[in-house]
Amino acid sequence: MDRIDQDLLSIQEARILVENAREAQTSLAAFPQEKLDKIVGAMAAEVLEYARDLAVMSYEETGFGKWQDKYLKNVFASDYLFKKIRDMNVVGIIAEDEVNKTMDIGVPMGVIVALPPSTNPVSTTVYKALIAVKSGNAIVFSPHPRAKKTINKTLEILIRTAEANGLPSGAIGYLRTVTVPGTVEMMNHKDTALILVTGVPKMVAAAHSSGKPVIYGGPGNGPAFIERTADIKQAVTDIIASRTFDNGIISASEQSIVVEECIAGEVRQELRNNGACFLSEGESEELSKFFLCPDGNINPEIVGKSAVEIAEKIGMRVPEETKVLISEQKYVSDTNPYSKEKLCPVLAFYVEKDWLNACEKCIELLLNEGRGHTLVIHSRNETVIREFALKKPVSRLLVNTPATLGGIGATTNLFPAMTLGCGTAGGGFTSDNVSPMNLINIRKVGYGVRALEDITQDVREASPDLKALLEKLLEQLAAR
Repeated sequence: MDRIDQDLLSIQEARILVENAREAQTSLAAFPQEKLDKIVGAMAAEVLEYARDLAVMSYEETGFGKWQDKYLKNVFASDYLFKKIRDMNVVGIIAEDEVNKTMDIGVPMGVIVALPPSTNPVSTTVYKALIAVKSGNAIVFSPHPRAKKTINKTLEILIRTAEANGLPSGAIGYLRTVTVPGTVEMMNHKDTALILVTGVPKMVAAAHSSGKPVIYGGPGNGPAFIERTADIKQAVTDIIASRTFDNGIISASEQSIVVEECIAGEVRQELRNNGACFLSEGESEELSKFFLCPDGNINPEIVGKSAVEIAEKIGMRVPEETKVLISEQKYVSDTNPYSKEKLCPVLAFYVEKDWLNACEKCIELLLNEGRGHTLVIHSRNETVIREFALKKPVSRLLVNTPATLGGIGATTNLFPAMTLGCGTAGGGFTSDNVSPMNLINIRKVGYGVRALEDITQDVREASPDLKALLEKLLEQLAAR
């Protein structure tokens, strides 16, 4: 009975949240960009003051990753993001071509339902709230149950600050009673315009079944290919730094290394020099039992844990300075956990004869899981880089950079985002690093600059029969 009562309470709360957001959206949609920017700036500045405390709170509540790295992500999602979007024109007249007599008008989509993950609860929540308000949209959240306290605290800070600076009450809201039926009710509500899901795979099917547009930042399974011309020392440094950032819980981070046979020995040694521990076949087999739960989902007991902690699960003692565990693999399959996303500092290691075979291995890995997400290549051969860019089923190809930081736009000039679209290949409708521009409709305005006679003049001169037909059509149009 308690369970039923909680579900009913959550459903009713969800309806009220969306309806309040719809009412707030009515006035919010009329806000000029300058007014929205003032609110967003205040939100970013205020939550930045709490970035460290929220990072610690997030780690203590979830047990995932490292609070120090979460602190950096929180700064990235508030201060760095705001500086990037501060001068963007998103609503109102956003483009005007005086020569061709056209205009683009940015129009808010409406009420957005957002599902943030437990792995990046603060940074993703802040990021979604900022880009929603920047684009004039109301947004309501269904906090992840495992990070509920942290997400609620983050939203309380954002809501308090935003409303003090002019945001209509209800434009940002969140479920207090979080249940699956309540979340589904929010997504299915007639006034919901868009669903923004990041790292909550269990809710993706429900999101799509709502019939609403869905932007989904899905699971990553990005290989890192080290080609023979690469700076091997730098490539390994980047991969280790990326894979250990927040103990590997960002979906853009490398999940496997693919190397050409001619440099495999050098890469192995460089990995060992940088804190990697290669597992034996038996150790790999034992560890593989811990990656997945019986239902096929990732085991939360290894998510965001350090390499040393993970090794202990199979009774394996490794040096305290061990940063990543590496398992040499040959095959890719749906039943092989090493060829899937692993939200911890564990890497698969594949050796291929040449870059053509490595190319096929990368495609095989991506099609197994993570299609539409991210791939990394370390190379100085621009021809190979371009071949990878042309042929890989990903939305982001990162070149000579750590995947974790490159994918989210920290070490690259991609848009700074905590939701990385996977396109239609990954079950969404955009492959962008999601920005405020993905949260608007663009109304096209075109002034008349020519008559129908102008369009048909050349054709009429070329074809007497067509000339007679077009003249008859023009007469019919004039008679209406």
